[in-house]
Amino acid sequence: MSDAVTHRTISPDSMAPPAARYAHAVLVENASRWLHTSGVVPVAPDGSVPDGVPAQASLVWDNIAAILTEADMTAEDVVGITTYLVVTAMTPGLAQAMAARDAFLGGRRVASTLVTVPALAQPSWLLEIAVVAAA
Repeated sequence: MSDAVTHRTISPDSMAPPAARYAHAVLVENASRWLHTSGVVPVAPDGSVPDGVPAQASLVWDNIAAILTEADMTAEDVVGITTYLVVTAMTPGLAQAMAARDAFLGGRRVASTLVTVPALAQPSWLLEIAVVAAA
């Protein structure tokens, strides 16, 4: 067996396939470093918050990329995602949030949970994302 870090998706035949572009689970072997983020929010370095889910999702993934870089990791190391999304009649955004996740991952499937919520800690925030990475 190799000592290289591996990430393998788990999809038992006894279960229905995932409902979207994610994995039921990801098995990580031989990892020596783990990164768990807090919920990353759509706040730019200057303190501004863009309008709309697409712009906020883009900023959140940029912020996550900065965290990964600081930890000497990349999107390839992400194995789990939890997204909290405000969805109301005035703020639809489920498809945009999922598209931003998929673009960041470059087609990789990871364990991913999306939770719709009535609000987040700041009224201007429409989504918050926490990730787990292993290397």
